[in-house]
Amino acid sequence: MTNKPNPNPNPAPIPAPTPAAQDWLGQAKVLSEALPYMRRHAGETFVIKYGGHAMGDPELSKLFARDIVLLRQIGINPIVVHGGGPQIQQMLKRLRIKSEFVDGLRITDEKAVNVVEMVLSGSINKQIVTAINAAGGFAIGLSGKDGNLIKADKLKRTVRDPNSNIEQVLDLGLVGEPTAINPHILALFDESDITPVIAPIGVGPEGETLNINADTVAGAIAGAVGAKRLLVLTDVVGVLDKKGQLISEMTATEAKALMADGTISGGMIPKIETCLAALAGDADGAVIIDGRVPHAVLVELFTAGGAGTLIRPD
Repeated sequence: MTNKPNPNPNPAPIPAPTPAAQDWLGQAKVLSEALPYMRRHAGETFVIKYGGHAMGDPELSKLFARDIVLLRQIGINPIVVHGGGPQIQQMLKRLRIKSEFVDGLRITDEKAVNVVEMVLSGSINKQIVTAINAAGGFAIGLSGKDGNLIKADKLKRTVRDPNSNIEQVLDLGLVGEPTAINPHILALFDESDITPVIAPIGVGPEGETLNINADTVAGAIAGAVGAKRLLVLTDVVGVLDKKGQLISEMTATEAKALMADGTISGGMIPKIETCLAALAGDADGAVIIDGRVPHAVLVELFTAGGAGTLIRPD
């Protein structure tokens, strides 16, 4: 048996890819590298607190909606909880309703809570739902009132009088803190292709409407549903050490120690407390993410480096 001669002994070299082809190859490489993470997270529930600059920037809002649709397409169950402080403040100012803050919490009376509910459950919630639907998804907006999703009590905050040094209970009005989350409603969405978008409005013991901090609601929901992870989108890169360097990962105990020694301070404290509350429930992890980074959620979930500070249980 003789070997057949090679009809083309000197094949032409493969031409260099065009710039467009290089981009396509890069995209294919990214998808290939993300595949193990996609398989790892398929079927899991992720609670995403959406707010800050990420929600206020139109382009970032569009990218966020597309990312949520992608998560659904690959079998992940996202639950979106949103804030809306700046939009509420704008509407209160337009209606000439005065509003004050104590330790970052809005003192909310009857007039203010009606505006809060209108802005959160109305315009903002429906904008997010519309964006996800426009990107090819299937989203439905809810508030904590729907199906008693979020039961709450009035939040009591103790302050110390600087003159007398006597502690006093501050009345924040119709501001609440979650006491119970109804996970059965959210379980129905896990069994479908519907993404719930939740406004942080709760129901009080007498059926009253209560304004709740969105971070707090996200943490409570993540703990109640046993989320794989709570993702808190904010306007900082994550938790920084005393040298200003990003801490990529820490345990719950380490996070508490950093708050005690002052490394974690100011507005980061309530966000860390939200993460710890989620871990105290059944959440497997919580992440502080820089929502100003395009596709921050995808970077966190589908790359080795992540996008912020991950807090794990001890």
